[in-house]
Amino acid sequence: MSSRRLNSPRTTGTYVRRALVIGYLFLLVIWPLSLVVLHTFDGGLENMRAALSDPNVVIALQMTVYVAAWAVVLNTVFGIGISLLLVRVEFPGRRLLSVLVDLPLSVSPVVVGLALLLAYGSTEGLFGPALKDAGLQVAYAPPGMILATAFISLPLVVREIVPVLQEIGTDQELAAQSLGAGGWQTFWRITLPSIRWAVVYGVVLSLARALGEFGAVKIISGNLIGKTQTATLVVEQKYQDFEQGAAYATSFLLALIAVAAIVVVAILRPSHSTDQENP
Repeated sequence: MSSRRLNSPRTTGTYVRRALVIGYLFLLVIWPLSLVVLHTFDGGLENMRAALSDPNVVIALQMTVYVAAWAVVLNTVFGIGISLLLVRVEFPGRRLLSVLVDLPLSVSPVVVGLALLLAYGSTEGLFGPALKDAGLQVAYAPPGMILATAFISLPLVVREIVPVLQEIGTDQELAAQSLGAGGWQTFWRITLPSIRWAVVYGVVLSLARALGEFGAVKIISGNLIGKTQTATLVVEQKYQDFEQGAAYATSFLLALIAVAAIVVVAILRPSHSTDQENP
């Protein structure tokens, strides 16, 4: 009896904390997303058909996938490179670089879009006129949208890879080099397989973030309907034009892709092993 009495307050406290966490997540995430789903299919598949039959929505979805795909490619390549630089190389200013990597998480996306516009605008931008003379338009075009999206989502890749690199250490890499392996051989055969799941998960998070980017893309793209408008911008336009059905359907598609990607990775990622194990 005494042991039960001693354990019961702790058990009750655990249940209360769990209930608070679940309630918080329900009110913040589950309930709002469920309302989007309910409104999307409120009239059956009519909202989805109307959205997918609208050429502006289709073009915006294609543009979203195009921009997100290129942003993910850039973030994967440079994210791995920056992570290796932060963990494996000692150099002055390394801590400053680490702080700069986290900067996109603290700066408003609208500020990012404005900064890119000031840097690459064809008239007011610092590099814009030179790029325009060279036949390359960055602002109000896909290149600027890709840069803005990559900037916003870069930390998600780096912060997934850095802890794994720190944990696996350099023993295997040094052993490979002592046996005559070159830098690229060591990277492809030792380092990359050891961090593969960190890279995959970072890429998925980056993709989910890229699909939902709004503020920075709206500024740098100019929100040109049928040209540089992405899915998130279509949602805003349709909702303001009182075409809520199309807005709900487009929002549902974006959320579905992002959630599906995260769920698939969570299922495929082995729970019994870690990234440190040899492939």
